[in-house]
Amino acid sequence: MTSSTDSQVLKTTVGDLPLEEVDLLVDGHSWKILHTGAIVSHDDEQRFLGADTRLPYGIVLWPSAIALAHEIATRSLAGKHVLELGAGTGLPGIVAASLGARVVQTDIHEVALFLSKKNAERNRVTTIEHRAADWTQWDDHTRYDCILGSDLLYGETLHPHLRKIFETNLAPGGTVLLSDPFRRPSLRLLEAMEAEGWRVTMSKWTVGITPPPRAVGVFELVRA
Repeated sequence: MTSSTDSQVLKTTVGDLPLEEVDLLVDGHSWKILHTGAIVSHDDEQRFLGADTRLPYGIVLWPSAIALAHEIATRSLAGKHVLELGAGTGLPGIVAASLGARVVQTDIHEVALFLSKKNAERNRVTTIEHRAADWTQWDDHTRYDCILGSDLLYGETLHPHLRKIFETNLAPGGTVLLSDPFRRPSLRLLEAMEAEGWRVTMSKWTVGITPPPRAVGVFELVRA
């Protein structure tokens, strides 16, 4: 993973934000992703969360998105209908679309959708549909073969809304793939879903070069 500054500037309600470009190698393929900051280590995250002026969460490149992209690259998604929740910079959905999946990327923030679309175009992926969507006012009843999400479960007040989406929008035999850096609220939700009959398995990824690298779990959820 290498980074460089980019001359582009993203205009947002919190001001003009310079965009950086990261060059990520995923399963032998190089992806160029624009973002406003990379949160790779735990220390990076603590500095970001403690800053007086925070960048918008969705347009920061998080380790869970990187881990999920690597997990997706190991799977056969050609022809699958895929929903990405909280797409942010768009990396996981872009990788899925490159493998032949029909991807719908959603986010509540227009600035995140703008950046995810820009990143898709930057990587010559033109088949993704982008939609503004609010989990608390969800009106999509489409069934998807796979639902993706990176670092979605930190807010417990949103858990009931996310569970409803999983239950409503996952096609029979489908899979939910959620990446998370082992946050306690996330693990509580996953344990609750497993207790209620979902089959939950995990693969572990490490993100970052400077020690200590960030541990991220990619959790696969399948209805029993």
